[in-house]
Amino acid sequence: MSMLLLSLETSSPICAVALHHLADGRLLGQAELRLEKSHSTHLTVLIEQLISNTGHAFADLGAVAVSDGPGSYTGLRIGAAAAKGLCFALDVPLLAVGTLPALAHQVAARTPRAVQYVYCPMLDARRQEVYTALYRADGTPVLAPTNLILDPDALAEHLAQAPLLCFGSGAAKFEAMLGEEANVVFLAGVQPSAVAVGELAYAAYQRQEFQDVAYYEPFYLKEVYTTTPKGQ
Repeated sequence: MSMLLLSLETSSPICAVALHHLADGRLLGQAELRLEKSHSTHLTVLIEQLISNTGHAFADLGAVAVSDGPGSYTGLRIGAAAAKGLCFALDVPLLAVGTLPALAHQVAARTPRAVQYVYCPMLDARRQEVYTALYRADGTPVLAPTNLILDPDALAEHLAQAPLLCFGSGAAKFEAMLGEEANVVFLAGVQPSAVAVGELAYAAYQRQEFQDVAYYEPFYLKEVYTTTPKGQ
């Protein structure tokens, strides 16, 4: 019986996969590689190994979830292609989970007295820009995902209302600008997780919030700029 949820996280340099049971959301296993540009060569290997090592087969998959973005353009494309390919081949539904709400969920689920904070995931978007959003502990959005150019007053209105927990690959840039700000806490080492994607995808599966496999595209948040190689 197809009762497993496979989740892929490829929005960052980390290539990660997780397997949950669709009956109760129980985590069965996870695997990840923290190697730059490893997604194209290692994602399918991680998937195959995780399914095999947990004693299952591809036929046991009942749904596939993918980190929806924002994040690395190339990583998101690779994750989406792998997820869509599996869904087509196995005739199972596709679920998409935002990278920012998944990061916020990951931190809130492990934070004592979680309801007193507002959660601020930040992903590095080059220069002084980050992809960010604000969420309450239960996942309710306070600020929708945006590409934010950082300055010391960037989130001043929200800092005045509630203490913020800031984390993710872009948080260090904001910390350097703010200095000693009493109403914000910066958490180091928080990286996108396929387990968090799977936890939110499990809830979305119960609500049957499925994507159109044929037309699904990741949420890039801003346009991708490409350049023409010199000499052309």
